[in-house]
Amino acid sequence: MQRRAEIGIIGGSGLYHMPGFEAHDEVHLETPFGDPSDAYIVGKLEGKDVAFLSRHGRGHRISPSELNFRANIYGMKMLGVERILSLSAVGSLKQEHAPLDFVIPDQFFDRTKGRASTFFGEGVVAHISFADPVCPQLTKAAHTAAAQVGINSKLGGTYLCMEGPAFSTRAESNVYRSWGMDVIGMTNLTEAKLAREAEICYVTVAMVTDYDCWHDEHDAVTVEQIIQNLNQNGENACALVRHMVQTLAPARTCKCGSALKHAIITDRAKIPAEAKQKLGLLIGKYIGE
Repeated sequence: MQRRAEIGIIGGSGLYHMPGFEAHDEVHLETPFGDPSDAYIVGKLEGKDVAFLSRHGRGHRISPSELNFRANIYGMKMLGVERILSLSAVGSLKQEHAPLDFVIPDQFFDRTKGRASTFFGEGVVAHISFADPVCPQLTKAAHTAAAQVGINSKLGGTYLCMEGPAFSTRAESNVYRSWGMDVIGMTNLTEAKLAREAEICYVTVAMVTDYDCWHDEHDAVTVEQIIQNLNQNGENACALVRHMVQTLAPARTCKCGSALKHAIITDRAKIPAEAKQKLGLLIGKYIGE
């Protein structure tokens, strides 16, 4: 019998495992969208059933543009996950967000190029509401947990998601600052879109490693300093996650769990059988299959 989980954790740069798991197993999944980044580590954390996934794979093998975001999120759905805590290293676009600070954004801005960022198509059209792209219940819980474990964090702000893998030019960085963006990363917007389509609550914990190249002192930042910040952020993130998992309310009070209720536009009689089979885990309760 396949292990199940109620909470999913996605770890990014500098966070390839989650200490404190009890009775954990590696679960290898095949999804209709291909293979996830790695095996899911499923077990108990603070008494809750949790699944951890290394976003870039253990050993950091997968570039942001190569990530199979659909498989990663669909795999979480297969495990029964209802809430995802996503941890991500970011650059700061504002002086106020210093290295080692955490930002818990409530908005995203898309600068990616042609990523597969929807489960739909091939005969099924669905338009989710994405005005508020993260779960309000989880964002508050993450901010509270950060305060409880002594991490300087900001609730709210905009995460600009760029394509990568190269970092921004100085001109691009200054334009993003002029737009009022808070932090910059390469992964979390795509995850947030797919989590919403999968009716999974989603929150980003953006862990600042450095100021982006706009900053006067950017050239003085060394790789060693960034790696040191990554490691410290990883330790802080583990403390935040443990506290958050322990204190999360058992019931969801948000609307994330019904995001597809009015989103599927296609005439049910016109949905191809192949699409019904492929997307049954997501849409079955709405199309009577």
